[in-house]
Amino acid sequence: MRTVAIIPARYGSTRLPAKPLLKQTGRYLIQHVYENVAKARRLQGVCVATDDQRIFEAVHSFGGQAVMTREDHPSGTDRLAEAAAKLGLADDDVVVNVQGDEPEMNPAYIDTLVDLLLAKRTPMATLAAPLEAGQAQRPSSVKVVLASTGLALYFSRARIPFDRDGIGASYLLHLGIYAYRKDFLLTYAKLPSTPCEQAEKLEQLRALEHGYPIAVAVVPAANFGIDTMEDYEAFVKREARK
Repeated sequence: MRTVAIIPARYGSTRLPAKPLLKQTGRYLIQHVYENVAKARRLQGVCVATDDQRIFEAVHSFGGQAVMTREDHPSGTDRLAEAAAKLGLADDDVVVNVQGDEPEMNPAYIDTLVDLLLAKRTPMATLAAPLEAGQAQRPSSVKVVLASTGLALYFSRARIPFDRDGIGASYLLHLGIYAYRKDFLLTYAKLPSTPCEQAEKLEQLRALEHGYPIAVAVVPAANFGIDTMEDYEAFVKREARK
């Protein structure tokens, strides 16, 4: 059994076009992600899945592995599934989906995620981190509620659980990193879209609505993602202080 991280990377980001190729630090943003991910002990390989020749060439320029995928994928999971098939992975191999805009991804979190998937024997696993109550109102902060077994009950952009009587509910922020068995990943990509997935615009709800359990581990804190140029400039400043 092999464990491989695949990093979907698109050129045409709505809020920050050409994001993977930003290079104010002297290294491409996608290079920061790739090299940080590669530090995870539980991985035997890292690959970027992209629909853009410029990103493909950038990854090869720093010695990374990349595969070209179709341009018309409706989601990152579909792109991931195509890449996993092209890499010739076995059905029981583990695929870790790492967002291409998280240059400060903690490699230990990847190890935690892989260990969780193998221990729980669920088809899919992900991570969450504590979220301050004041941030729970933000639709951009996706919340998750867990059962006592550590399985996800629901993911939402709404504030869940709703603290009706003000008793001081705690909130968990869902982190956009997943692990799957390769055979389930291919199945998942073919599942019909579901009502809650469409309403919330959260792809992971498709798995829950079709009855597939998702294991969740809680880690101490979230990583910083790059959504805007302001986010990137803050990242550049943090890099300069190292």
